[in-house]
Amino acid sequence: MRGAALVPGAAPSPVSDRYGTMAGVPADSEHVSQSGGQPVGRVLGTADATPLQFWTAVSPGSYLQLDDVVVTRRELPGREPVTIAGVVTAVRARHEGAQFDSDVFAIADGMLPAQVQEAAEITVTRVDPEVYVPPTPGAPVLRATGSLRDAALHFDRMSRPVPIGTGRDGQPTYVNADFLDGTRGAHVSISGISGVATKTSFATFLLYSVFQSGVLGVDGVNAKALIFNVKGEDLLFLDHPNNRLDAATTAAYARLGLPAGPFPDVRVHAPPRAGDSTGTPDVSSRTTGVDSFYWTLAEFCAKRLLPYVFADSDDERQQYTMVVHAVTAQLARLATPADGGISLDGVRIGDYGTLVDHLVDQLSDEETRGIWSGSAVSLGTVNAFARRLINSKRDLSRLIRGDLAGRRPHEINTSESAQVTVVDLHNLPDRAQRFVVGVTLKTEFERKERAGTAKPLLFVVLDELNKYAPREGTSPIKEVLLDIAERGRSMGVILVGAQQTASEVERRIVTNSAVRVVGRLDPAEASRPEYGFLPPAQRQRVLLARPGTMFVNQPDIPVPLCLEFPFPAWATRHSEAGPPPSATLRSITQSADPFAVVGAASTDDIPF
Repeated sequence: MRGAALVPGAAPSPVSDRYGTMAGVPADSEHVSQSGGQPVGRVLGTADATPLQFWTAVSPGSYLQLDDVVVTRRELPGREPVTIAGVVTAVRARHEGAQFDSDVFAIADGMLPAQVQEAAEITVTRVDPEVYVPPTPGAPVLRATGSLRDAALHFDRMSRPVPIGTGRDGQPTYVNADFLDGTRGAHVSISGISGVATKTSFATFLLYSVFQSGVLGVDGVNAKALIFNVKGEDLLFLDHPNNRLDAATTAAYARLGLPAGPFPDVRVHAPPRAGDSTGTPDVSSRTTGVDSFYWTLAEFCAKRLLPYVFADSDDERQQYTMVVHAVTAQLARLATPADGGISLDGVRIGDYGTLVDHLVDQLSDEETRGIWSGSAVSLGTVNAFARRLINSKRDLSRLIRGDLAGRRPHEINTSESAQVTVVDLHNLPDRAQRFVVGVTLKTEFERKERAGTAKPLLFVVLDELNKYAPREGTSPIKEVLLDIAERGRSMGVILVGAQQTASEVERRIVTNSAVRVVGRLDPAEASRPEYGFLPPAQRQRVLLARPGTMFVNQPDIPVPLCLEFPFPAWATRHSEAGPPPSATLRSITQSADPFAVVGAASTDDIPF
């Protein structure tokens, strides 16, 4: 998508260097550039113009709105002209000739001579060549379109542009894939009010664009996505077309160079229903193609998963975490598989509740307490551990099983799954959600570490990031997420995190996100320093942003871009779901899972 640099009156020529140029801005304001420029005004002479910001007076009969892209040229003695491009970040209009506020009435009645003058503040996005001089007052300013717009927004520098929506001018807007796949950066942070900012909708659209645009090349075939569904059953129908899709939405996808359709390859996992000995997936609206996930007691002990039981309240300053690690080590050393459950201290244990009771008995007995918790731990600390462990029985009993071992595949493994793996958590209590997220991320990250290569890529979409990686304290989940944020790029694990409040998320996770996206924000949240990348006008606009409008900041472009992304082409609830693709039907038909069919219902949650 490299734009050609055009000289007025000359034929298009290819970009002369690897960065592209912005030549072709005419000195005459009456001229319309062949490269995509239309005169809209001149550089203002009554306000300071700097190399990074200036004002332009808008010509009569023309207009500029926020987010418009403009370009001007500065002539220099003895060298080539400098082309200066920027984005409109403020617009004002005033009466020239008025002295008092009440003059507006006399001017409106024709009794006082005055004229209306509009002016726009321009924040510079690109200078070519890089000679940082201010534009000359009176120099013509053009509305940038075509290749001039691409150059002004650095799209011509992107060898692999990913379409993410349309700008205020209705033209496609892109993000550089180099900052998504770890080539030059990685990770995405999406912030906004729950239910209004459409964070999850944008995250899924971003995935769809990455997979369908072809920017990953041959690596895109094997790239995977892991999505945690925490709100309703909205994300269980990604592989079903949206029956509300109309011609206008299809055309919006076509403008972005994308097909309008569902995700072609999706696999859904859900927890077993509580109290169901058959392990039927606990979903109501999707009728086919859902697999149960759980962990056997043997896996729970051997893989040292006990710390994730305490992920809701763990803090290394609390001494009971010493007991957690001591008991975890003992379980890994002593527990052995036995008839679907485990054998521990000569006792056969077949379910999680029995395991908890056995551990509490061992910790309550003075003779065995030191073996399981360590001799230096006080009784009060042991009791604190025991209370929390007992409270976990109700939440985790259906996830840690001894009665389903060997009956079906139950592991969440993206490397052997579909292109998109959806893990449904919405029916689980908070403690169980944290356990599933923590254990799944730990397992996937360790699997990527063992593979020793960044390919294929794994995109992890996690909502409510402020719950799993809060700014204060520590927990096993937070440590895994920090590991992904700091080392995931080198191993091909890309975090797409969404949260209501970025100010409450661990700083290292937010700062390691190369791409930051903001939807509708609460006024108090918008004033936080985490949103310092937003210009003052955009900080006000995020308070009014409607669903589907996002502000995207990326390293290539110094000003966040305002864009709208199209309505999902995949179903976002049961009532929107059209027939699944034939590929999905074939995979269901061939499935050996006898529990793939569950009950049907619907949900009213929609992203827009």
